[in-house]
Amino acid sequence: MFALVDCNNFYVSCERVFNPKLWGQPVVVLSNNDGCVVARSPEAKALGIKMGVPVFQIQPLIQKHQIQVFSSNYALYGDMSQRVMMLLEQFAPEMEIYSIDEAFLDLPFRHRDLTAYGQEIRRKILQWTGIPVSVGIGCTKSLAKIANRVAKKSSTANGVFDISSCSDPDEVLAATEVEDIWGIGRRYSKWLRSVGIETAFQLRDSDPALIRQKMGVVGIRLLQELQGESCLPLDLCPMPKQETCVSRSFGRPIETLPELKEAIALYTSKAAEKLRRQQQAATILMVFARTSLFQEHPYSNSTTLTLPVVTNLTPELLGFALQGAEVVYCPGQRYKKAGVMMMGLVPEHQRQMGLFDSLDRERHQKLMQVIDRLNNQMGAGTLQYGAVGLKTAWRLQANRRSPQYTTRWQDLPLIN
Repeated sequence: MFALVDCNNFYVSCERVFNPKLWGQPVVVLSNNDGCVVARSPEAKALGIKMGVPVFQIQPLIQKHQIQVFSSNYALYGDMSQRVMMLLEQFAPEMEIYSIDEAFLDLPFRHRDLTAYGQEIRRKILQWTGIPVSVGIGCTKSLAKIANRVAKKSSTANGVFDISSCSDPDEVLAATEVEDIWGIGRRYSKWLRSVGIETAFQLRDSDPALIRQKMGVVGIRLLQELQGESCLPLDLCPMPKQETCVSRSFGRPIETLPELKEAIALYTSKAAEKLRRQQQAATILMVFARTSLFQEHPYSNSTTLTLPVVTNLTPELLGFALQGAEVVYCPGQRYKKAGVMMMGLVPEHQRQMGLFDSLDRERHQKLMQVIDRLNNQMGAGTLQYGAVGLKTAWRLQANRRSPQYTTRWQDLPLIN
């Protein structure tokens, strides 16, 4: 049996943990640069605020209903997610972390009241972290997903729903639209509806040959999952990443090459830190930049550089990235976003050395370890390269960000 544990309105819930006055109030969290709504409280949903709507379009609603608005605080959300996942590990021998706010548990309990067990999970997560969660239980991961949806929306489920023990699972499947089935995207849902399949119940009993013809093996597996045959085991060992990308929108448009270089240098430093955390190194580096997509004549440019030696050393990557910035820069353009992508990733201990490479890599690797350790202990950016610049007025806006309550000493909440 599988259980899907999903944190309710996770970003909003994290804000409410340290600001209890927000309970019962409409709250929204914005994307990077305070652009669009990426999380909503139930009260905000009830006001008709859609996911992804630009914040400037809902300003009248914000003022009329005094909606509380926050910038994204990923340091807080990441730390709270880690705390939830550590607690969940106590409830099952195996767990797959599916996203920042979702995890699948393998429940090997055949003779236990799983609904009561789900309630126990809810109570402990809420008591220890303050985050409310919903628990969906099923004999396959796809059915657990559907059960979780019921657990969230049903007023009688009290946050936990076991589809395998309910009186009429067919009724639940019949009430689930094809768009709401895990793994069914917009293209497949449109095709399914065109052939008369509109619900999970109809998909479960559909012709396998028809599904295979359009959706291939993935569709057949989904069909079998809906029929109660588990085809998707827990993913306990995620595959190594093939690419790592760091990109951001700017707080204001960038028009000069020095500022574009500063931005590229910052993103390259972050990408190099990611590579070292993943114990990987890159063989190819891509630099890209673009103007706003909404201007009359959008402009974008990119360049790809093959690195002479596989590396994850920040100064070495900076040298190539700044060359790339000069290539992609075009005078007169107002850049809105830029980034770097590390490709052709290999394990750092398996990299091939260059015949003419004269760099003392062992010494530089030790320097990177020291810089990473200091930045981890004392905060990101404590030590950084001069190419990043000091006056970075172009950085993204986060004017409504809450304190980093759990990861910065100076932001610890005070109790009066």
